[in-house]
Amino acid sequence: SCVGLRNLLQGLSFCVRYYFRHNHLQTTCLYSKIKPKKCHILDCSGSTCTHMTVPPGSILPWRFFSCKEGTKVPSKRKQNTSITSSELSYKNLLKSEQENWNDISARYKAMITRIKEKLEELHKYTFNSGSPRIRFGENVYFEENGCIFLSKADDADEGNVDILFSTEDLGFSDAFIQRIRISPDQRYMAISLKSENSEEATCIIVKLGHFPVVEKVIPNVFSFEWATNDVLYYTSQKNLKCQNVFMTTFTNQKHTKLVYTEQDARFFVDIYCTKDRRFLTINSNSKTTSEVWLVDCRHPFKLPTLVQARTKGIIYHIEHRNDELYILTTYGEPAEYKLMKAPVASSGMENWQLVYALEEKTKLVDLEMFSDHCIMFLKNAGHLYLSVISFVSHSVQSIKLPTWACEFELESHPEHTTGTCYFQLTSPVHPPKHFAYSFKENNLIEQAVQEVPIITNCHTTRLLAKSKDETLVPITVFHNMNSKELHRKPLLVHVYGAYGIDLNMSFKEEKLMLIEEGWILAYCHVRGGGELGLSWHKDGCQHNKLKGLHDLKACIMLLHELGFSQPKYTALAAASAGGVLAGALCNTDPELIRAMVLQAPFVDVLNTMMKTHLPLTIEEQEEWGNPLAHEKCMKYIKSYCPYQNIKTQCYPSVFITAYENDQRIPLTGILQYVQKLRKAALDHASRTSKKGNRIPNIILDIQANGSHCDSSWEDSLNEVCSLYCTHPQQVG
Repeated sequence: SCVGLRNLLQGLSFCVRYYFRHNHLQTTCLYSKIKPKKCHILDCSGSTCTHMTVPPGSILPWRFFSCKEGTKVPSKRKQNTSITSSELSYKNLLKSEQENWNDISARYKAMITRIKEKLEELHKYTFNSGSPRIRFGENVYFEENGCIFLSKADDADEGNVDILFSTEDLGFSDAFIQRIRISPDQRYMAISLKSENSEEATCIIVKLGHFPVVEKVIPNVFSFEWATNDVLYYTSQKNLKCQNVFMTTFTNQKHTKLVYTEQDARFFVDIYCTKDRRFLTINSNSKTTSEVWLVDCRHPFKLPTLVQARTKGIIYHIEHRNDELYILTTYGEPAEYKLMKAPVASSGMENWQLVYALEEKTKLVDLEMFSDHCIMFLKNAGHLYLSVISFVSHSVQSIKLPTWACEFELESHPEHTTGTCYFQLTSPVHPPKHFAYSFKENNLIEQAVQEVPIITNCHTTRLLAKSKDETLVPITVFHNMNSKELHRKPLLVHVYGAYGIDLNMSFKEEKLMLIEEGWILAYCHVRGGGELGLSWHKDGCQHNKLKGLHDLKACIMLLHELGFSQPKYTALAAASAGGVLAGALCNTDPELIRAMVLQAPFVDVLNTMMKTHLPLTIEEQEEWGNPLAHEKCMKYIKSYCPYQNIKTQCYPSVFITAYENDQRIPLTGILQYVQKLRKAALDHASRTSKKGNRIPNIILDIQANGSHCDSSWEDSLNEVCSLYCTHPQQVG
């Protein structure tokens, strides 16, 4: 996404920038441990909301991207400190790229102004389209513009609210609210704040009342939950790892102590509270294996107890109801998620009993437990539906959701006895709509109709492309119904295909704008992602990674065959680990696309996976393999690695956004990739003398602010602008 535009946007108000940065209040539930979130998450009180789907056992949205060492940006030195030649070369290269981008972006000032105006127009319709609420008895907590508000559930007067917390008033104006937890008696509120430029968050505990008071500040916190009214458990994060669990009290005798430490570098620890608040679960997960310890909330000072010792290849997560543990697990055949149960007193795997198994090629997106029901949010063949399990009648009710919907977002309702489940549905071009499912009435209710007239002209199509090995690969396509001659329209293809994560298909204003401009949007759900369940991920990782590349090629070819654009009007977009497949296609089949747009791309798999000193490389061996231990693995990674396979040929235009503060994708690697790609493209141009032979634009925008794939108001503009920079003949 093109960011030299930041200076043009300084006049925009903070609230508008904040909205685009965080795009709604978000909430968390049990399945959030398996379900990825957007880079900016507001994970509230008892449940989580997210936007892609997380790989088995993984729980951290910002860990799904190839994790690599921090960017080595030259720091200020004392006068007598020498600078090495490599550092000087890096500094000069960085300066050269920044000057190049400043020169290019200056050409598009008029276009930027038009885009800004259009997005602000769309923003009028979508700003209040619905931020999830935390429903706590008669109280409703919600966040807006960096403030946390409290209102009454039945209060129709939207102006009658209390402000409980403000980031700006407390000097945190450059941070966003990531997670909220309200204590059971609503006397305390724990909030995590995170800045764009840091991986670590700060937890602030506020004592509520007529005059809320900051009680404690805890740095470097990842997850946290209230065990009781005045006992908080939290995990600490350091160097992208989270392996320690602490307990802190807010009684008369305040103290903090270490409760649990994970010794295995492949595992990452987080905390979850069961819906009935009976247990806190300490969850230790690798990409393929998990282990859970229970903290009894009635006795929070007792040592945690083990549910089931970790078993290689078995993932499980815990909920609780009526003295029984409900276990979401991959145990048994087939190795897909299933719901099982066991007595609390004898929780070993030998006592697990099947409650519900998913149908073949069905993706479990989320799960929420209630006193008499369990509701599962499922995805099958691109369609979303609910499965409602009644523990009273022992029946299962299936409800198909609107065909346009691509994403769920659960709203938080911490009381497990409630008779209604609230959630939102969205798509890349449909702002979130509120829905409620009533267990008593057994019906689905759309709570409000949001008037965004532009989206009524958007058509959704679902296709299946036949890959090289005959596997059918889903594609979701959006286009304006009024568009004529689709084969002449520009096409933006999206791909990810890693870590078992679904493509992010949540709403974004810039996607809606592209539809109005006549673009076609296509989302290729290739193997390596999670759209068709755990087997879909397994079939596209490690020694199967090339299958994802074959899937992507088949998808783009089918789109062209069916009359959705053509190669000279096609752009390919990917972020982070999605850069592996996008970059690989750019090497193997550059004639299929005219432009490629990458955000913080992972483009040098081989060299990165050979550096075991990096903080997350060892745990990522379960996704990419271990080239140091197996020569066959090294050769296989080398066969598709984007950086390793650049060659002298005609490349599409390329636009890359990188971040100076990215701790996961080293800026040095991206700089080397861009230099090598430019040289190959120029060498090809110099060797060919065909009339009209073009030299592709290969542009690198290095953002001084932000960290790995962090979203911001500028990004909403920049993604669109980058398409103009690389593909200008099709828009304007």
